[in-house]
Amino acid sequence: MTAADQAPAAACQQLARVPIRVRWRDLDAFNHVNNASFLTFLEEARLVWLSGIDGEWTGEAFMPVLAATQVNYRRQLGWPGEVIVELSVQRIGNSSLTIAHRIVSADNADLLYADGSVVMVWADPANGTSVALPAAVRRACERTA
Repeated sequence: MTAADQAPAAACQQLARVPIRVRWRDLDAFNHVNNASFLTFLEEARLVWLSGIDGEWTGEAFMPVLAATQVNYRRQLGWPGEVIVELSVQRIGNSSLTIAHRIVSADNADLLYADGSVVMVWADPANGTSVALPAAVRRACERTA
């Protein structure tokens, strides 16, 4: 894949760069990382970022849920290997946050394995209705802008 084949870089502010080691169990019958494992890498990176936020991002009255996930699989990934998951703010809403993501080689950031975005909505776990984006999350996103 050439640079021209890749999605254009979004004008996003970076939240985190999280290293992830490919595990043997991430492979499928075709001996490359299964597409579902990419979603696990993204989840792991989001949780690393969220756990580093100064302040509450989840509690009894609010928690993040995924509203949408979009992944473009750009290149097969094998084992052994290590990738970097890059997370960036794409959009900050009243109760939601859109995070752009890229999975790149740990050795070469130009080697793109996947990209896309997720929409996280903060909701009240008791009734499932959306609630305001926690102040700590908003500050963490705006601090990068």
